[in-house]
Amino acid sequence: MTSTGKNYPYISFRFHVEIQGLIVGGFSEVSGLQVETKTQDFREGGVNDYLHKLPKGTEQSNLTLKRGITDSDILWKWYQDVVDGKVKRKSGRIILMDFEGNEKWHWTFEDAYPVKWVGPDFKANSNAAAVETLELVHKGIKKG
Repeated sequence: MTSTGKNYPYISFRFHVEIQGLIVGGFSEVSGLQVETKTQDFREGGVNDYLHKLPKGTEQSNLTLKRGITDSDILWKWYQDVVDGKVKRKSGRIILMDFEGNEKWHWTFEDAYPVKWVGPDFKANSNAAAVETLELVHKGIKKG
């Protein structure tokens, strides 16, 4: 709530990404905060007008982090370790802040490691930042 007593939605561009307790850069986009419970259909004998939906299992999407390339190569080295067969699982948080810059919500991901790195597209006629993308697989998301 703000000082006026009204509830306002939080704006989506005020966030940080933290891995192993360190803020790892200014990301322009985080996607994949998704959890879905799959269901299995079951028809009960003699009941033709109803289809039971039973829970089958819950799946989490991979997290995708996008940011402008910087002098820091921490994320690249983390992915290169995976390529070299040295998988280092790390936990982290995506932190949403309010208008004053205070933490309001966070989503914790556990035991993540990179499974895909995408480098920037270079275009001579563009002023856009060079963006790298890192995709992480993880064991689950919790909201705090």
